Amino acid sequence: MLSRDLLGALKPSLWAARSLGFVADPWQAEVLDSTAKKILLCCSRQSGKSSVSSILALHTAIFRPGSLVLMVSPSLRQSSELFRKLLGYMAMLEPVPIRIEDTRLSLKLDNGSRVISLPGSEGTIRGFSSVSLIIIDEAARVGDDLYYSVRPMLAVSRGRMLALSTPFGKRGWFFNEWSDGTLWQKHAIKALQCPRISRDFLEEERRSMPAAWFDAEYMCEFTEAVDSVFSYEHVMAAVAEDVEPLDFGGDE
Repeated sequence: MLSRDLLGALKPSLWAARSLGFVADPWQAEVLDSTAKKILLCCSRQSGKSSVSSILALHTAIFRPGSLVLMVSPSLRQSSELFRKLLGYMAMLEPVPIRIEDTRLSLKLDNGSRVISLPGSEGTIRGFSSVSLIIIDEAARVGDDLYYSVRPMLAVSRGRMLALSTPFGKRGWFFNEWSDGTLWQKHAIKALQCPRISRDFLEEERRSMPAAWFDAEYMCEFTEAVDSVFSYEHVMAAVAEDVEPLDFGGDE
């Protein structure tokens, strides 16, 4: 029979239930126990995506000594919130892991693992390498430049990437990977699938919000940007690879 530590290492959802009292929804358990290198979570607001990502970050730091976990968000406030959630779960553990370094947005455990939370700026994140896990929060609002800057951090470590977000229009890397990316494990979690969100609340939200906002925030739909003159489908239909670009004779 496997020891509790080994079983916890192999089955993060079971570890979360036993050590944190976290009873995962089926999709959360699937994400926690997944071995996929790249995971996309297109989720409703308040569906539990931040909880599952912070637990995965904590599990990685504890069970993979010497690991580096980066938590990236579009703003400092969002980075602080995700990191604070991880600290809340860490405080539930018995014994509480020993921290040998501790700042407002980072920590280092006595097993050598580090967790660092950063606001989404391509300039501030380039110095990191050999990352075990990159978590991109509100990924649809993280710019393409940052996304393409963090990908090489996994080249040597063969680490993992978890990107979570509600949709934010038919634009950007998150939409492109969700629509066409073939190397990602993808999970779409609508508000109706979350047992903590009542049907009455959703009906009230549906009546109070513009349809495009409701569909994006709660139904995981990539809606057109409100200022778009042409739809995404119309633009893509007008693209033809066999048409030569116009040459106006100017200097390159």
